[in-house]
Amino acid sequence: MSFSPRNILIIQVSRIGDTLFATPAIRTIAEACPEAQITVLGHPGRAEVFRHVPFIQHVGTIEKRRSRLRGWLPGKPYDLAFVFGFDEPLVAYALRVAQRVVAFRQASESLNQRLYKAVEPPEFQGNHAVRQLLHLPAAMGWKADNLRLAFRVSEDEFAAARQMLAAETGGAQTFLVGLQVASFHTKAYRDWPVESFAGLAKRIRGYRPDAHFLIFGGKDEHQRTIWLHGELNGFSTHLAGRLSLRQTAACMGLTQLYVGVDTGPTHIMSTFDIPMVALYHCWSPSRLTGPLQHPACAAIDHPDSDRNCSDDSKMSDISVDYVFGRVKALLEAQATQVSA
Repeated sequence: MSFSPRNILIIQVSRIGDTLFATPAIRTIAEACPEAQITVLGHPGRAEVFRHVPFIQHVGTIEKRRSRLRGWLPGKPYDLAFVFGFDEPLVAYALRVAQRVVAFRQASESLNQRLYKAVEPPEFQGNHAVRQLLHLPAAMGWKADNLRLAFRVSEDEFAAARQMLAAETGGAQTFLVGLQVASFHTKAYRDWPVESFAGLAKRIRGYRPDAHFLIFGGKDEHQRTIWLHGELNGFSTHLAGRLSLRQTAACMGLTQLYVGVDTGPTHIMSTFDIPMVALYHCWSPSRLTGPLQHPACAAIDHPDSDRNCSDDSKMSDISVDYVFGRVKALLEAQATQVSA
């Protein structure tokens, strides 16, 4: 590279999972340009994911529609910009504010001709989502070694979570287990039955009588999470629909074990070095979205292969016994490491 960028813009407007999947690429850019100031613009509802991440200096928001109104002042404050995704208005905005722009090839050839690097889009589900987004820094010759997603909870956020959980659990010293029972409603096929979560929790209680379950989730799955809370009466705390994204993350970071389906909070959980079990449907197997380089993750895929996956491939096909076996193996491995 013949120039040294001092101000770099990165745009990633997407859901929580895809927002997090961009963080290894952002880390790679930051490591390649250690003197640069990194500004990241995200979706107004998800940009908070980037707060406190140490290699990001500035976090802001942008929307596809309103981006057409931005960036028309004279001058270009950014030396280099990276745009993840295929929203042409965002690419056009980056071209207005940055001297050089790296993005995936867009439908508009006139936009592509103005890009510093027009990167060929990766094949759909051809590789892990993290590796696909790494194609952008790779176009600059920058390679990644660290593929872990990045999310940082502040000390103040952890302190508030400790205080809240102490009040919720009566201050007892318990073995906290996080449960995420549902993905978002348009991906309900990813959901393991709530009855299976109840059965698993009771198996865990048999193995760890001090286990206390934190039930995470949103308002959409209220009926299921309330039912689960009732089934685990006396040894669970119902947090679904009560916490912000960052409050949820802080509570997750205080658990000793996590079990969840393939969804945004599970991706956040993968940024902690805490034993976790994540369950994946065959339409979205762990090889595409599962945690990379995690020290203590059991990724459980639906037994149907990609080729045999269908509407009849139900997450109930994954048995409670099998999931509990993976949980037990994780906890035994952790106990061995602690005693070594």
